[in-house]
Amino acid sequence: MSPIYVAIDTPDLARAKAIATRTRAHIGGIKLGLEFFCAHGQHGVREMAELGLPIFLDLKLHDIPNTVAKAVQALSPIEPAILTVHASGGRAMLEDAKAAAPLNTKVVAVTMLTSLDASDLAATGIGGSAHDQVLRLTELAHEAGIDGIVCSGAEVAAAKKAWPKGFFVVPGVRPADGPAGDQKRVVTPRAALDAGASILVIGRPITQAEDPDAAARAIGGTL
Repeated sequence: MSPIYVAIDTPDLARAKAIATRTRAHIGGIKLGLEFFCAHGQHGVREMAELGLPIFLDLKLHDIPNTVAKAVQALSPIEPAILTVHASGGRAMLEDAKAAAPLNTKVVAVTMLTSLDASDLAATGIGGSAHDQVLRLTELAHEAGIDGIVCSGAEVAAAKKAWPKGFFVVPGVRPADGPAGDQKRVVTPRAALDAGASILVIGRPITQAEDPDAAARAIGGTL
């Protein structure tokens, strides 16, 4: 199965279904984020799941452990294949999220958004490089017993070395000739896989293409 999960970040359910339907032969799953979920909730996720592709529910949950655990329990009926929480929520929160998740749901922790860099970290009072921060949070996630992490392609090789059996989600992936947009730490799909990515999250290069199916097929051809 393709490692490509297409990021369908739209509140328009019809558009989301159209993109997923057009690209389904060349992708491994669908990533649905906060924008989609706020518009359509669990009902919308179920409608997308009817297309037969695994659902990556990217809500980046971050709150006190009890609240996150209850949120994960509330999401259990839709049984997403992958669910995100924020690693910076701490070990107890990560442990409780995993304990509350369905057995077939991978809980992965977002380490550092690919829209941020070292200067953004410094502005929030966190010292060191983006690489250092990702590795700190990778260790925390590993110790908490969850399934993996979300990190940029720039850090995935080091994260995999530290956690050989982890599940690594790499967003901010762009074809070699594609614009970076608002992403600051991007890699090509092939480079991300070679470095240890388990799945690739690709949005605009596919969803904003004139022919999303052809775009997904072309990216898949480079892997």
